Amino acid sequence: MNQIVECVPNFSEGRDKKIIDEIIKAIESVSGIDVLDIDMGADTNRTVVTFIGSPNIISEAAFQGVKRASELIDMQTHEGTHPRMGATDVCPFIPVANVSMDECIEIAKKTGQRIGTELNIPVYLYENAASNDERRNLATVRSGEYEGLNEKLKDSNWKPDYGGTDFNASAGATAVGAREFLIAYNINLNTNDRTYANEIAYEIRERGRWKREGKIEPFYYKGDVVYFEEDKYPDGNSDFIGESFEELSNYYREKYGKDLRKRYESLGLDPDNLVGKPVYKEGKFTHVKGLGWVIPEYNRAQISMNLTNYKISPLHEIFDIACIEAEKRGIRVTGSEIVGLIPYDAMKDAAEHYLSKMHKSPGLPISDLMNIAIQSLGLSDVGNFNPKDKVLGMPKSDGELANRITFDFVDEVSRDSPAPGGGSVAALSGALGAALGTMVANLSASKAGFEEHKDKLAEIAKEGQATKDELIKAIDDDTSAFDEVIKAMRMPKDTEEENKIRDIEMQKGYQSATLVPLKTVENCRNALDICFEISEIMDEGMASDVGSGALMANAGAIAAAYNVRINLKSINDKKFSLQTREKLEQLLNDCNNILNNVKNNVEKCL
Repeated sequence: MNQIVECVPNFSEGRDKKIIDEIIKAIESVSGIDVLDIDMGADTNRTVVTFIGSPNIISEAAFQGVKRASELIDMQTHEGTHPRMGATDVCPFIPVANVSMDECIEIAKKTGQRIGTELNIPVYLYENAASNDERRNLATVRSGEYEGLNEKLKDSNWKPDYGGTDFNASAGATAVGAREFLIAYNINLNTNDRTYANEIAYEIRERGRWKREGKIEPFYYKGDVVYFEEDKYPDGNSDFIGESFEELSNYYREKYGKDLRKRYESLGLDPDNLVGKPVYKEGKFTHVKGLGWVIPEYNRAQISMNLTNYKISPLHEIFDIACIEAEKRGIRVTGSEIVGLIPYDAMKDAAEHYLSKMHKSPGLPISDLMNIAIQSLGLSDVGNFNPKDKVLGMPKSDGELANRITFDFVDEVSRDSPAPGGGSVAALSGALGAALGTMVANLSASKAGFEEHKDKLAEIAKEGQATKDELIKAIDDDTSAFDEVIKAMRMPKDTEEENKIRDIEMQKGYQSATLVPLKTVENCRNALDICFEISEIMDEGMASDVGSGALMANAGAIAAAYNVRINLKSINDKKFSLQTREKLEQLLNDCNNILNNVKNNVEKCL
């Protein structure tokens, strides 16, 4: 399973391209790292770099970038408009695909400790990696900036998490954190009047807007602003009025489960001096920043937003509310726009949301899910949206064989070469079996009379797609494993030492060539499970498809088992052989039992 972590360090240099090129070179020196974007800003004198990699390499790449920046950037002479406190100002790690936030927190701590220890740079952990709540907010951590850092380090309350309290005049300090993916998201309106865009943005964003009363429909901004008065403390979101801030805070905590004091502090207001200040009505979504713009090249207004946690505030929910709010005001949402990249999970969640509204199964191929999300959100409204360029972490099959059309693959199998062979064909057979079971689940999901099974069918279809994708990947994995054996066979064997090395590599190759088809057997068993689950609730008109799928999956399991057994004959490790044979026989026994159950259900319908 492909794991992707994103890292977005901000370097305090935006004018000298040679320095940035050197930093990029240091980052890319780590094999497997992919630099996606380099955004230099001359006015801010700051460069934002975006790169991705697996969890086991991303920390090393980040460290090398921070190290090179500390060698090339001197904060003693730095000037710029953006807040900053170090040569590498911030360095966040973001989970993108098959990586948890906890894993990113550990990566942040590991990287921060190394920066502090090896480079003698004070490091503060922030956001999800923060050592306490007071340090979660980046603006708070960066308060005083570089100019105030020397005094800040003397304050025991601001002891760095790593790196000690010595002032590094050249490199300053670095904030290292873990956060969710930030999605830059715009919603397009059929008007060039910014008023409408602001109206909706203020309703959606977390900050919200001033509470108003009177004539607030359809244009909320036309109402009268509500202010705090002596002995009169209104709730921004209801009709409740407290006689004191304490009474209002208690009501707020009981009703919403939140801290009102922190809420007003985040707005830049003193909770103890609110008389004469406006009452704030909260927005509909947390983790959303937004306002209205007019884009001349599009000749329309946009709701421009940053979504800082799409898992809590999904973009499809924001899009739907924007549509409702637009309709209230007599206008329409025409589509939306992603600026930069978007995680695959955000697109998948959107697709599944709209498929559910259509009463359709979400267990569709990845390309279909992407098309549903693109069309439902109108992501090609102002420009073409290509998932290959815009969606980060999208599962894909990179295998040469798997990407060939059927006739090419069959022709390749038929040629006078040992690979692709039985293992690849077994994987394809299993994939076809999983695909048939999934097809029946998807067809049944929208069929009359199956409403009570809707959730079950959706789950079967999603499991089926995942199993199918694993088996398609195995088409190339099997051939690659066999190539390892061939490569070892061709190693020199003229000396005793060469023979020894060759034997070790051959044993590694045979073990790999055994484990790949064993995994295929396991996935074929999973494909049979898919067929059995759907056979329990299928329409009898689909029995032949389910039965065919089960037979294909079982054939794949038996064929893959042949490959396991023949490779085991060449393995010297008796323990490995015994454990593998035991697992194989159990899997085959499971396959046989499941197949018989499917046959029984199918034959009742014939």
